Amino acid sequence: MTERGDQGPSGPSERGDQGPSGPSGRGDQGAASAELVLATPALLFLLMLVVQFGLWYHASHVAGAAAQEAAAAARVEGGTEAAGEERGQLFLREVAGRLVPDARTEVNRNAERATARVSGHVVSVVPFMRLPVRGVSEGPVERFQPAP
Repeated sequence: MTERGDQGPSGPSERGDQGPSGPSGRGDQGAASAELVLATPALLFLLMLVVQFGLWYHASHVAGAAAQEAAAAARVEGGTEAAGEERGQLFLREVAGRLVPDARTEVNRNAERATARVSGHVVSVVPFMRLPVRGVSEGPVERFQPAP
């Protein structure tokens, strides 16, 4: 039982206790500001990492699609390596914009197959982080074969 005047564990007693902050009244005062100053940069950095990897994921798919476009242009009957490279670069300019600023398109074509490779680095949101992106597409060259 508690004595008269003693408020128990939920409040100050007759002994003059001042609660969790102690007799000086300082205790944890200002701790939230210090925690905020330390936690905010870490949270912003994590947010920037999420955005960076989202851009990398998107750029990887765009590079793959550009490689498919380039290979399709080179595979058609009468297509050339130059036509494939031009179509791949055009696709990158239209779809990627500044997402992959140093993108390169390379197309190889022989009598049987056409291969397109797109490579570059995604734009950097996090300083000093250069993530590579690549896309490759390959297929047979189309040829007209008259019926026997």
